[in-house]
Amino acid sequence: MDDKRHLDKVSAAGLLVALGIIYGDIGTSPLYVLRAVVGTDQPIQEDIVRGALSCIFWTITLQTTIKYVILVLRADNRGEGGTFALYALVRRHARWLTIPAIIGGSALLADSIITPPISVSSAIEGLRILYPDIPTVPIVLGILAFLFLIQTFGTSVVGTAFGPIMLLWFTMLGTLGVLAIADDLSILQSVNPYYVYHFLTDYPGAFWLLGAVFLSTTGAEALYADMGHTGRGNIRISWAFVKTCLLLNYFGQGAFVESLAGQPLGERNPFYGLMPEWFLFAGIVIATMATVIASQAMITGAFTLISEAIRLNFWPKVRLRYPTNKKGQLYVPSINWLLFAGCVGVVLYFQESSRMEAAYGLAITLTMLMTTILFSYYMYSHKYNAWFVMLFLVFYLLVETSFLIANLAKFTHGGWVSVLIAGVMAGIMIIWLNANKIKLRLTEYVKIDQYIQPFKELSRDISIPKYATHLVFMSNAARAAEIESKVIYSIFQKRPKRADIYWFIHVDTTDDPYTMEYKVNTIAPDDVYKVTFRLGFRIEQRINLFFRRVIEDMVKNKEVDITSRYESLSRQNVIGDFRFVVLEKFLSFENDLPLRERIVMDVYFFVKNFTTPEDRWFGLDSSAVKIEKVPLVIRPVENVKLKRIDT
Repeated sequence: MDDKRHLDKVSAAGLLVALGIIYGDIGTSPLYVLRAVVGTDQPIQEDIVRGALSCIFWTITLQTTIKYVILVLRADNRGEGGTFALYALVRRHARWLTIPAIIGGSALLADSIITPPISVSSAIEGLRILYPDIPTVPIVLGILAFLFLIQTFGTSVVGTAFGPIMLLWFTMLGTLGVLAIADDLSILQSVNPYYVYHFLTDYPGAFWLLGAVFLSTTGAEALYADMGHTGRGNIRISWAFVKTCLLLNYFGQGAFVESLAGQPLGERNPFYGLMPEWFLFAGIVIATMATVIASQAMITGAFTLISEAIRLNFWPKVRLRYPTNKKGQLYVPSINWLLFAGCVGVVLYFQESSRMEAAYGLAITLTMLMTTILFSYYMYSHKYNAWFVMLFLVFYLLVETSFLIANLAKFTHGGWVSVLIAGVMAGIMIIWLNANKIKLRLTEYVKIDQYIQPFKELSRDISIPKYATHLVFMSNAARAAEIESKVIYSIFQKRPKRADIYWFIHVDTTDDPYTMEYKVNTIAPDDVYKVTFRLGFRIEQRINLFFRRVIEDMVKNKEVDITSRYESLSRQNVIGDFRFVVLEKFLSFENDLPLRERIVMDVYFFVKNFTTPEDRWFGLDSSAVKIEKVPLVIRPVENVKLKRIDT
């Protein structure tokens, strides 16, 4: 209940941070949407302009307001939103939901690479009105470099700094729109859905322009993904202001474009056409700052997505950083620089924002489709009215499939770029998930209680040098009474490891993002213990710190004596040393795998070479950790035809 109250809490600071983090993408869409729909070569017709405005109005209303702000934001996982947070809420009900989760997540990552270049380029190209020969590509690259460099400070600092700028931006949008609408109030008639019908049925090729119309709502998915950073209440209240300013600007642009009836739009940008000449330079500067913030919305959403994907075994274990102690603040260095490299590649390849429009929107349409499927299943599993669930599913599948088909027309003109990026991301997720399933399925476990007596005897065998007072093994065995056979092999055979007390630690990742619980199973008092941590998929696995807390609690409750067993140290009540052992698997040569599984495992271990080591991932003190390489024999080679010959 406290989580719900906190999630729905509204504050002035929260509203400002929401403006700074969440609305950059959707908030800068007026820079290019109407220009993309109307086109630059054909003579402007009033019916086309009003049809386009009506499509934009109803797209924002149906997709962003009704679907996301009113409905999908209800599906919070302890305050967290996004594709994987939603998947975590429903995955127990149906395994096939993994498919839409992977498609949606990978498509959102692809969109995070397309959004910054098109947003910043659209703003910077406005300088050509004042300086026709200015080279825009170096300026765009410089701005993107600055944006990705400041991510290390965390979204709280970024959001606080960007909030006032976005407040100024939306105020400017609304003001410019009102001034233009005042010259032609009849433009407001475009809210009539009749204009949508007339546009789609009477204008040749109008359906294929829906791909451009869809660009007006592309930031809606980032809005849901960033819910954990700002809260649902702040999003819903601030959206009323944001939507009003957006629509006023769109209708103002419509009035400006209508005034050019019979002429082609040419090089003119309707957005900058609303600005008086004396304000143009200031408007370009404000637009540039706003597009930097547009990129921020996608970047923070990508950070959240990756952290959730790691806990759900969809992504390699990469380094996560928490710049502040505030809930939801996150920085993922590897993803930050991966996105930056992708953005640089997009800018250098396309050069112009008008060429990027073809690559933009296709990936996010897939994400929205997958969210529709996952949210429909969420409502079904949470006992929503069956007819309402069916109506929601059918309606939004129809709408979003139409947008997808319209966007596919862009495929050969650049849409393939976003599909390629999404495909690579999805490929990594599929390989990682399948490799973990293969390992989990074929890992051999044994009962710990079968080895209680051997543990005790080894502990007291003074002929073997003592390895540590407390020997701690990280284990994948979820059942309290089991342990991997490789751990037993390491203790008794590989190199006998004598210790006074043996500890086995297992980490269970829960569907609840912020769970922090543990339980202790006493296998043999003062000899063998198993500790199971239940940590949410957003919790940093600082096992060194957590285990110390467990030991403190157990000592306080007189469940264990951690005093050193060395006589000289015991008399002085010195605490015994703790040593962690992490078994790092590698693919054994003694495998006879089918081709598909061989490829999966080869790619898995290749990528793993570039990821965070297990000891650092678990937050262990490196000075007290032993990494042991153990072969992963998935399927041993059978029928070895080896023949002995006589000498």
